[in-house]
Amino acid sequence: MTIYPAAALRAVALRAQNLHTANGCESTPTPDNLYQVLNQIGCVQIDTLHMVRRSQYLVPWSRMGTYEPTEFDDLIFGPERRFFEGWEHAAAIIPLVEYRYQMPHQRNLREHPTNWYNRWLNELVQKDSVPQVLERVRREGALKVSNFESDGHKGGTWWNWRPAKVALEFLYAFGELMIANRVKFQRVYDLTERVLPKWVDTCEPTVEERDRFWVERGAKALGVCLPRHPGDYTWMKVTKSRPIVVALVKDGILLPVKGQLADGKIADLVIHRDNLPLLEQAADGALKAERTTFLSPFDNLFWAARRDEMFWGFRKSLEAYLPAPKRVYGYFCLPILHKDRLVGRFDPKLERKTGTLILRALYLEPGVKLGEELVKDVAAAMCDFMKFHEAKELVIERSEPAAFGKKLLAAVIK
Repeated sequence: MTIYPAAALRAVALRAQNLHTANGCESTPTPDNLYQVLNQIGCVQIDTLHMVRRSQYLVPWSRMGTYEPTEFDDLIFGPERRFFEGWEHAAAIIPLVEYRYQMPHQRNLREHPTNWYNRWLNELVQKDSVPQVLERVRREGALKVSNFESDGHKGGTWWNWRPAKVALEFLYAFGELMIANRVKFQRVYDLTERVLPKWVDTCEPTVEERDRFWVERGAKALGVCLPRHPGDYTWMKVTKSRPIVVALVKDGILLPVKGQLADGKIADLVIHRDNLPLLEQAADGALKAERTTFLSPFDNLFWAARRDEMFWGFRKSLEAYLPAPKRVYGYFCLPILHKDRLVGRFDPKLERKTGTLILRALYLEPGVKLGEELVKDVAAAMCDFMKFHEAKELVIERSEPAAFGKKLLAAVIK
């Protein structure tokens, strides 16, 4: 059996994630192209952290460069919506063509009163309030939590939600409500029948059909991976995903291949049959990764556990939830992708009032040569990153090595 080199594995993984195109060669960032790019990777994780733009907006930027975020919002919440907010890998923005795969989970929550959702509901809020909240949304239209009186209940963590918030979230989880909009990132809830377009397929699959779909989609979106990785794309337990992978291999949809990892070890991998020609092209040198960009720590590229280490010899780190003294790199570090390698990372903070992008720390990975091409390409990506954030000034507070920061700043200012 052919043993594919590590560079070929990386090229296919990046191609599958739309992270391969050379800067300046992207498709025009129209709503149609934005939809196509995100539909290929399946969904985009929603996150609340906003040292720069929130992760769900960074993921498209990494693949397309500067685009208009309001056009993405229109695809989620506008009259011609093509995405919806649901749950797949995590809380995510998902193509509406896949809405029906949410339905088995919604049904399970509605029909099994012993699950933890209903136990939690009984503990936190009287069940009588759920139909009352639903009726009010039905009568008044789309509502936010703030539209309900708090009854003296003080907000806090998600375990300290006010009763109306609990009821709204349960109705959303059950499929009775959908997220119709967001106002200053606050969810606006409305009846599913008023939000879900009529063209959406609501033929409910079986749990087995849903799981098989998700595993196959995960394998295709990852490009090439370990057999346990396709389930990671939806946070499916390996004990559940393993037999599905075996079945997909038996059916010839997933194919076993061998590849060399970043540390030189040979691994047994799987690849979707649609991606095998890409792997062969990459092995022949006909498919190369040419993009330089920055990645959210929640980017889909990192959804397969430890594949960043296996393929790139790089360990993505998110330290936002660690106490400051325990952080090694910073609060919200963005990995730097240069062609087919992850070469560094930086911890940004956008000062929105002054239009200043601050890199509180900038790092180059050990062993990465600080050449002119690297600096030029990272500077070009940084200029576009600043444009996307409407930042006019770049400040680098700390750099390791120091020369990286000095050369990057000089190239950006030029």
